[in-house]
Amino acid sequence: MTGGMGEEELRGRVRALLGERDPGAGDVLGFLRARFDAGLAWVHFPVGLGGLGAPRALQGVVDAELAAAGAPDNDPRRIGIGLGMAAPTILRYGTDEQKSRFLRPLWTGEEVWCQLFSEPGAGSDLAGLRTRAVRDGDDWVVDGQKVWTSSAHNARWAILIARTDPDVPKHRGITYFVCDMTDPGVEVRPLRQITGEAEFNEVFLTGVRIPDAHRLGEVGDGWRVAQSTLMNERVAIGGVAVPREGGMIAPVARTWRERPELRTPELHDRLLGLWVEAEVARLGAERVRQQLAVGAPGPEGSGLKLAFAGLNQRISGLEVELLGEEGLRYSDWTMVRPLSVDFYGRDAGYRYLRAKGNSIEGGTSEILRNIVAERVLGLPSEPRTDKDAAWKDLPR
Repeated sequence: MTGGMGEEELRGRVRALLGERDPGAGDVLGFLRARFDAGLAWVHFPVGLGGLGAPRALQGVVDAELAAAGAPDNDPRRIGIGLGMAAPTILRYGTDEQKSRFLRPLWTGEEVWCQLFSEPGAGSDLAGLRTRAVRDGDDWVVDGQKVWTSSAHNARWAILIARTDPDVPKHRGITYFVCDMTDPGVEVRPLRQITGEAEFNEVFLTGVRIPDAHRLGEVGDGWRVAQSTLMNERVAIGGVAVPREGGMIAPVARTWRERPELRTPELHDRLLGLWVEAEVARLGAERVRQQLAVGAPGPEGSGLKLAFAGLNQRISGLEVELLGEEGLRYSDWTMVRPLSVDFYGRDAGYRYLRAKGNSIEGGTSEILRNIVAERVLGLPSEPRTDKDAAWKDLPR
């Protein structure tokens, strides 16, 4: 069970799992737990934590074998924040007790996670956050407000950053915690979006007590821990594996082929250009996933997410134009609180409106351009007059 494990050995482990557990028996949770315990959840994770210490690139072998057998998955859209952000952060910075407690129910979907990072006055400037955590014996008492929190209405746990030292520069006085969303003092309120849904929430924290045992990383080192989360988040958003002509370009291409009466030369030129861009982005995402298979995500994920956001917005705009009057219809404005985002099971109007959020969530496109410029291209950083000032002395 080392990094030298090969495809055939992994296939043998999949066959052994299928021999012990019938994937069609209807016990989805039981199957997912058995898969985790067999090390076939994340094959690159350590033994005992859902993995086998195998190369990350071999995860596709396991997924393909199980899909061919009709095995249930863990509904990754519903638990995407846990899978894409919380899990890699816990694996890297968590204690042995934290890893054992959180990773299994996270992967099986028994416990949904959300992310308490952004605040009304600390979105793009996340390090300027005001939520405070004050030490009280073995606990921390947290007060503040978070915003744009996906899945907060359905989450059991949250990854949270809070200010623990206002007397040092803003990046150095932050600590990272795991917050129980069912604890007293946690209030979740829906935020209705342009789509009519309340997919996001604002979260108010009033005297919430978090045990020090739920701290990730050292006190005051939360910014470094959060950067690991954010790097993984951008890969999770922009680096999803899709087939050729998959993703947002798929419904537009399908409409083009099935509805020749809608075609014009100008729309044809634009569709071809966007199709090529979508393919380039898909191949770029594949390259980042290959890099990720041999290491941790870097700033390249920011470029990937930046391209993903702009491309989605332009493709969804073209789709609405192609459909003409039909594109202006909207199926349902009823305010609901969905458990996951479904771009492709909805109409063109939903895709057009929801894509507007792609350039905000997971880091605004403006901030991502700065990251690409400074950390990928090596350009000079922007002047930062607040770099060495104590957070408490910053103007507000």
